Amino acid sequence: MISATQLRVGTTILYNNEPYRVVSVQHITPGNWRGMVQTKLKNLKTGSSVENRFRSEDKVERAVLEQHEMEYLYNDGTDYHFMNSETYEQVALTAEVLGDNVYYLTPNIKFMIEYYSGTPVGVAPPKVVELKVVDTTPNMKGATVTASQKPATLETGLVVNVPPFIEVGEVIRVDTEEGKYLERAKA
Repeated sequence: MISATQLRVGTTILYNNEPYRVVSVQHITPGNWRGMVQTKLKNLKTGSSVENRFRSEDKVERAVLEQHEMEYLYNDGTDYHFMNSETYEQVALTAEVLGDNVYYLTPNIKFMIEYYSGTPVGVAPPKVVELKVVDTTPNMKGATVTASQKPATLETGLVVNVPPFIEVGEVIRVDTEEGKYLERAKA
């Protein structure tokens, strides 16, 4: 059990006997009243969101999630298939479970799959992925790193802003937490 005041974004808790991830936290101390913790929670099983206000003295139970490193195999049109490299167990996840992480899926990439009571409920991609640029405006003469950015479509469909010197066919590194261009990939 942890105190409500110790809740942080990303913490997984049990709320109404269901696993939830804390999406946002705001500590409120209104005048003469006791402090409160306003939270936005996302249900890991259904994907629905709920807001809840905890009193500062409330205790919440932390949800224990198992994590397994799994390799992405393929997409069959409806599901995305992953395999545990150690046990060769395969699991199929829907686009709803993956969310925006579908934009970072390339063959053989390894994701951390989170399980609650034997059911996959979430994924965590690597911090940085390398993706190929498939479409962007042509290179501009005299473009420098400090110049303005231009949109580039990557092999997975993700669109990121890149410096003007990036061309079609180049491989770039993308930060998966913010979905931003970092640098050219080393050859």
